[in-house]
Amino acid sequence: MKILVTGGAGYIGSHICLQLLRQSYEVVVFDNLCNGNREAIRRAEGIAKKSAVFYKADMRDRDAMNNIFRNERIDAVIHMAGLKAVGESAQKPLLYFENNITGTVRLLEAMSAHGVKKIVFSSSATVYGTQKKMPLTEDMPMDAVSPYGRTKTIIEEMLGDIVAADPDWSAVALRYFNPIGAYESGEIGEDPNGIPNNLMPFITQTAIGKQERLHIFGNDYDTPDGTCLRDYVHVMDLADGHIRALRALEAPGISVYNLGAGRGVSVLEILRAFEQANNIEINYAFSGRREGDAPVSYADTGKAVTELGWKAERTLEEMCRDSWNWQKKNPDGYGRAPAAATTFLKP
Repeated sequence: MKILVTGGAGYIGSHICLQLLRQSYEVVVFDNLCNGNREAIRRAEGIAKKSAVFYKADMRDRDAMNNIFRNERIDAVIHMAGLKAVGESAQKPLLYFENNITGTVRLLEAMSAHGVKKIVFSSSATVYGTQKKMPLTEDMPMDAVSPYGRTKTIIEEMLGDIVAADPDWSAVALRYFNPIGAYESGEIGEDPNGIPNNLMPFITQTAIGKQERLHIFGNDYDTPDGTCLRDYVHVMDLADGHIRALRALEAPGISVYNLGAGRGVSVLEILRAFEQANNIEINYAFSGRREGDAPVSYADTGKAVTELGWKAERTLEEMCRDSWNWQKKNPDGYGRAPAAATTFLKP
């Protein structure tokens, strides 16, 4: 079975590609490398001892999308590509609408034109917005408060309309909570451009000296210690969830699943867990609340357990240890060597 992974050179995408390769799927990756790195796929290939096919392309480029589907006999798509920073989306909503929504339309057009009608979509817990009731269940209304979250909402709705119009289509939307961690060897991990937007890479970069201190956004929320509660899930567990989702594509229609650990952990709790797991003290300071952040967000994962046979297996200690192992071994991430301008095909 040949799987196209859009945005496959990114943090989550590279771990998904690794697991696909290890389970003997044929893997085709495309990424415009604005947030990803070609080296992540090379390393995943090295770990799996198997090759992927890589295209440097942008999903908004109709010709590039059609070229991939013409060249490759794709069976299903895992759609990861998209801009992903909540704060930036509030400042640049048009950029997010154009990239995430228009780009997805171009991808779906190419899929339809070439008869590929199976897709696993990288959605997000941000579609829920600021719900008062916890844990979050898949049947709750979508009420995103950020432009980023609204792009995920719109794409989920688009997929629902497509499968309603054509029963040959099958879609799974996976609502991620907060992925952290890295592959246990430390060969691949999270390598953000510039100042990190997510908590764990900010912690690890502070630990290694790239950041002076960790900034915690808000300490006056109605939570036990005043900091936001989030549902942290190991990126390798998340990758395994995509393998399970591919199997669910055998059924027509659209299915939606939460992927998380199923419990809320505060920012201060995860900071202390990281310090304890790695015997490191982190310099931090409190800042004002960040626009678009929900005070509390954690998943009910019962549907994924029952229907996909998936649940998060790795502990918070493992997440913290693996994150630091990646950062220690890669203090400058993958490096920022310019990506080749031409399409690369690896036999």
